[in-house]
Amino acid sequence: MTPPDAADANDSRWSDLDRPPLNVAALRRALLREGGLWSGVELVQRTGSTNTDLVARAEAGKAAEGAILVAEEQTAGRGRLDRQWTAPARSGLFFSVLLNPSEVPVARWGWLPLLTGVAVATGLSRAAGVDTALKWPNDLLVSVGGEERKTGGILAERAGDDGVVVGVGINVSLRADELPVPQAGSLALAEAVSTDRDPLLRGVLRSLEEWYGRWRSAGGDPAVSGLQETYAAGCATLGRVVRAELPGERSLVGEAVAVDGDGRLVIATKEGVQEPVGAGDIVHLRAV
Repeated sequence: MTPPDAADANDSRWSDLDRPPLNVAALRRALLREGGLWSGVELVQRTGSTNTDLVARAEAGKAAEGAILVAEEQTAGRGRLDRQWTAPARSGLFFSVLLNPSEVPVARWGWLPLLTGVAVATGLSRAAGVDTALKWPNDLLVSVGGEERKTGGILAERAGDDGVVVGVGINVSLRADELPVPQAGSLALAEAVSTDRDPLLRGVLRSLEEWYGRWRSAGGDPAVSGLQETYAAGCATLGRVVRAELPGERSLVGEAVAVDGDGRLVIATKEGVQEPVGAGDIVHLRAV
C-alpha cells in the first residue's frame, strides 16, 4: 500500500491526538431544542473566516437566527482593525453566530460584543475553571505566570438590515512555542482544569443564549438586564491608566473610569475631562 503523502497526513482528523475533532452530532443534541435560540450547528474543517461565511449566508437568506458556524481551522480569521487571527487546527474554538435582535433598538446593538464577552467569560469560568477578564471592548484575558495575556477576541458585523453576526476566537490548547505573539495566551497555559473543546463550546453557547435572552427581554437596556453592571465587574480595563488610539491618528491618555449606557469607555484625563470613547484601540499602561 502506498503511504499517504505529508499533506494527507496533516489533513487527517487525527493528525494531532492531543487535539481531537469536535463532535458535531453531540453539539446538536446538546444545543438544539424547541423554543431555544440555537437553530442549527454546522462544522467545517477549514475556512477563511466563519464571520465572512455566515454574513454572506445571512445576506443571501440562507441562514436563520441562531445559526452557529464552527471551524476546526481558520486561515483568515479577523480581529478588530482587520488584524489577522490564526492558530493551528483544532487548537481553539473558532465560531460565529447569527442574531436578529428585532425587539432591540438598533442604537443598543453596540452592546452585543460586550454581551458576548460577558457570556464567554461566564461560560469559560464554569466549564474550564479559569478566570477570564475582559479588556474593553472585545478582548478576553487570562493570567499566565502572573501576566495578563490575550486568549480570545470577539468581532461583530452587520448582516443585512436586521442581523448581526458575532464571531468568537478562543485559544484553547496552544503551547508556548505556538503563540503568534509573546503577549498571547491560551486556556492551557492559564492552567485550565479542562481543555476539552466540546464542553467548553457548549458552556459558552449556553451562556450566550442566557445573556442574549435576558438583554433582549429588557429591550436591550444594559442596566435593566444587568449587563452593564456585570460587564463592569469583569472588565480589567476599568481602574487602569490607558492610552486610547482613536480614529484620525489621535490618542487619549487617562484613567478608564466607567462603561456608559451606550457601551462606551469613559476616560478621565489629567485635565479633569471625562471623554467617552466608542471606537479605538486601548492599551493598558498600568494598574492603579
